[in-house]
Parts: sequence; C-alpha cells; structure tokens
Amino acid sequence: MTTIGPLVSTDWLAEHLHDDNLVILDATTFLKLPEGDGLYSINSGIDAYKEAHIPGAVHADVLHELADPDDENAFTLPSRERFVNKIEALGVGEGKHVVIYDRVAEVGSSNAASDWATRVWWMLRFEGFDDISILEGGIRKWERENREMRSGVETNPHANFTFERRPELLATKEDVKNAMTDSSTVLMNCLSPDTFSGTVNTYGRPGHIPSSVNVYFRSLSDEESLLVKKEEELHEIFEPMGVFDTNKKVITYCGGGIAATWNAFIMYMLGREDVAVYDGSMTEWVKDESLPLTTA
Repeated sequence: MTTIGPLVSTDWLAEHLHDDNLVILDATTFLKLPEGDGLYSINSGIDAYKEAHIPGAVHADVLHELADPDDENAFTLPSRERFVNKIEALGVGEGKHVVIYDRVAEVGSSNAASDWATRVWWMLRFEGFDDISILEGGIRKWERENREMRSGVETNPHANFTFERRPELLATKEDVKNAMTDSSTVLMNCLSPDTFSGTVNTYGRPGHIPSSVNVYFRSLSDEESLLVKKEEELHEIFEPMGVFDTNKKVITYCGGGIAATWNAFIMYMLGREDVAVYDGSMTEWVKDESLPLTTA
C-alpha cells in the first residue's frame, strides 16, 4: 500500500478491505452518561461486534483486554507486557497497517467523535507503533452506505510487536499538577462546557483542573455527515489555545482518558504530533481531595 493518512474514508476501506497487510480493529465500547449529576456507566462492545462488524475486523476490547485489570480507574493503560500480548493476538505488529473504528461515542448521542477508536490509536502510538488510521464516520457511516457486514467472531494470525514505548505521550498526575502553574504547558479539558464549568457534576467533584482551557471533543466533527470538520475550522478552534506553539507542551484530559485521545488525534492530524494524554484524567484527579478544581 502507498502512504496512508491518519484518517481513511469508507470508500478507501472498501477498496482495500482484503489487503494482506491490513488489520481492522473494532473498538466499540458503550458509555452512558447520566442526564444530570452522577457517574457514567460503561459496557464492552463485544456483543455488538459479534452481532455485526466490518468484514475482517477483530474486536479490541478497550474496557477489559486493553486496560489494567488491577486498577480501579476504568481504562487505565495496561502494562507493556499485557498490551503487547493482547495486541499481538489481534494481529497487530511488524508489516501491518491498522484501521480502527468504533460505533458511538456516547449511548443515545449523535456525537460523531470516534474516541474509542482513538483510545486504541493513542495506546498503539504510546507503545511505538505508527501505521494506524481511523475510519472516518466509523461503522455508522459504513452501515449508512449499506456496505457489507459480518457477524460472529474473526481472528488474525499472531503478529510480532517489537516497537519502543514513547513515554512522552503519557502525562501523569504529577505532570498535571506541575502544568497548573507552568505557562509553557497547555492543559486542555476535552469535556462539555457544562462539565468544565461545574454546572454538571459527573465525576464526584465538579469543575476543571486550574489553568485548563476547554475544547469539547464533540465540537470537532459534524454530527450529520459524521465527518471530521474541515481543517480551517479545526485551526480556528485550536489556534487560540496556543497548541501550535512548539515551545509549549500540550496535555489533554477528560473523564477517563478516552475523549482526550480524540482531541490529541485531531491535533496530530493538524501537525501537532507530541500531545500527551493524562490517562487518569478526572476519574483519578477527583479522588485526591488535596487536588484543586475550579468552577466558572
């Protein structure tokens, strides 16, 4: 295959569906947000995958397989060993190009962000793998176009994953604490304006981490077409935040390190390839009562 961009269309995938070096990952996971205050609920997308998926796709279980089973914070990065074992079993490794898609960002929402897919994209990049694309519009666009679907469970031959981890793409709680008073770091909250301001309390304590700017991950794509917004529109959203100043570090966070990867992916598309994601995000931050939150 020729050079492939970070975002591929359904037309492109249909044309290349049977390429020998293509691996397709279905990262469907179901997040349900409360109507008002209260905690979210999460379910694996494995049953939805078994019912219907893009031909050749294997299921990448973000909730159970590609997470730390011993960490109380949902979705926390697994150990290097666990991740490599799971991802090799899915067929991801040397000589492969990976296309990732998902089904829905939030249950019952028209939000067109493919943030479950970009969670896997970010984990792969963190572990040193770059040959990855996101399917624009996900399986919803594929189904809308009446393309072929398949049921059941598929598998790939075991792959060889020998890439080097990039620790700079992960931000810790200590990194974020330091960022609060560091003018050379852009700390970006990717949640809704109501959650950012503290009007809605989803994580146990309302508000946002001090010094954060807010770019709602839902605002980066068009909910009717399911496509990412045009590059000039995205630049208008991100440029005022200072994220294209190469002298500044950028850290994204959200509720549990999922939506934050969508913003990181969009900035990657725009040329900012070193954005770090705070994996623990608000789920970890709010549990430490000594850590401040701001409401505004």
